[in-house]
Amino acid sequence: MLTNLSIRDVVLIEALDLSLHAGFTALTGETGAGKSILLDSLGLALGERANAGLVRAGAQEARVTASFDIPQTHTAYDLLKEQGIPAEAGEPLMLRRIVSKEGRSRAWINDQPVGITLMRRVAVSLVEIQGQHEQMGLADSSTHRGLLDAYGVSSSLLKDVARAFDTWQTLSRDLDAARKSLHEAAREEEWLRHTVEELSTLNPQTGEEEQLAVQRHSLQQSERRGEAIAAALSELTPRDRRNSGPAAALRGASRALQRLLPAPTAEKNVIDPLETRTNEALNALESAENALAEAENLLSRLADDSEANPRLLEEIEERLFALRAAARKHDVTVDDLPTFLANLSARLTALETGATQLDALEQAVKEARAQYEEAATRLSAAREKAARKMEQAVTKELKPIKLDKARFFAQIQPLTPENWSWQGMEQVMFLIAANPGQPPGPLAKVASGGELSRLMLALKLVLAGQSGIGTLVFDEIDAGVGGATAAAIGERLHRLARTVQVLAVTHSPQVAASADAHLRIGKIVRDGQTATHAAPLSHAERQEEIARMLAGDVITNAARAAAASLLKHEND
Repeated sequence: MLTNLSIRDVVLIEALDLSLHAGFTALTGETGAGKSILLDSLGLALGERANAGLVRAGAQEARVTASFDIPQTHTAYDLLKEQGIPAEAGEPLMLRRIVSKEGRSRAWINDQPVGITLMRRVAVSLVEIQGQHEQMGLADSSTHRGLLDAYGVSSSLLKDVARAFDTWQTLSRDLDAARKSLHEAAREEEWLRHTVEELSTLNPQTGEEEQLAVQRHSLQQSERRGEAIAAALSELTPRDRRNSGPAAALRGASRALQRLLPAPTAEKNVIDPLETRTNEALNALESAENALAEAENLLSRLADDSEANPRLLEEIEERLFALRAAARKHDVTVDDLPTFLANLSARLTALETGATQLDALEQAVKEARAQYEEAATRLSAAREKAARKMEQAVTKELKPIKLDKARFFAQIQPLTPENWSWQGMEQVMFLIAANPGQPPGPLAKVASGGELSRLMLALKLVLAGQSGIGTLVFDEIDAGVGGATAAAIGERLHRLARTVQVLAVTHSPQVAASADAHLRIGKIVRDGQTATHAAPLSHAERQEEIARMLAGDVITNAARAAAASLLKHEND
């Protein structure tokens, strides 16, 4: 509900701070006292159009702040969360608006700057205004279906319809996707078959490119290794007859040294030092010859192991180049070729089995639609029953508020299948025939301002607590009526205030006497300037104000007595 309204420099209001409470609050005052300014100020905080004419003469800007106390589950929190506006559940929600004397407007919610559109979206979930010249809330036909459902339709039935619609739509989207995929696959069938066959023959493997590249590099190095080994072997083996090679040279040197040794004798008494050194040299030559033979053997074996394989290199390069060419052709990496082939194969398989799957999906969609229609038909019947019940309830409320000739209708209009939704197969619109013989029409177009306000009161009583809006404002709902009708309006406003906060600008003493609280709007002249002020009234002050409303400028004792009687009657 609206808890505080702070107004600064709006037309005749210099500074005004109102504290408001639950229940029914009447706002009264003489004509021209500024009641409309109060509502215009509230409208500013709710995001209504602003203009420079609202700024008080001599002031730089007009400012209005409206504070609300709302439950933690209120939809306003969801709206703010969507926009990233901080709003702690349970904390006051503040809407602030500033209008400069040039007509520029700025808006804040909880001290966060926001656009006017967001401010309006939040405001319509908080306050509903029913006035002589404009209507908000129930006059909007887009809300009627939800209000009728809240009035008399089972929530479980609504959930069944929403769930069935969601299933139907999900399957329908799957069917559309399957049809599109099958159509595209059929159009590309020849290309698909050729590409799958080509890639299947190639049979690419993940990681194969790197493996082939390593093998190719190794084989390319074999030729260089072979040349180095051959050069080493050529140094150890004879290249022509004039060059017998190092092995032959070692053998020749050994033979030459052996001639220096004396012939063997039976016994030797003297050791010849030259013979000893010669034997040592021969032993060294023999070791060198053996080492040379071993080196030659090792080089020969290495040459055999390192022999180049041009054919294998060619095969590896052909495979590598084929893989890379295929990857370029299909704009993928070589490692992605196996996955690409798998996807194409799946599409080809889908083409071959798609007709069967399509039949199954079409049957599933058909069954889902039938289930939705069955649930939605039950919902339609429930709405029809709730609509007749609502019509009777509203009609019952119309007679006491001088709308006994009016007829209210909750029209249920079937929708075409393309407009069916999770909310069902029909649209709901509230209609009114204000006079006998007059065809029913939309609320806002058929009834006059006063009639419409009273009709809205009747509807609100029937739909009490269903819209989620916590504050209702009625502007001169009693216009053109008096006596018993005004008393009936006051009694109904008081009854409505049991479920929502009600503010009513009124000229009717009967309506004002029905209120739980009373604010008097008046004008004072200070330093030559006229200003509007508002003050809550005590019981005695209420009696005096109601007496003024009964008698006019000159308040008589009879008027005071009548005011006391009205207040006593309402309190009883």
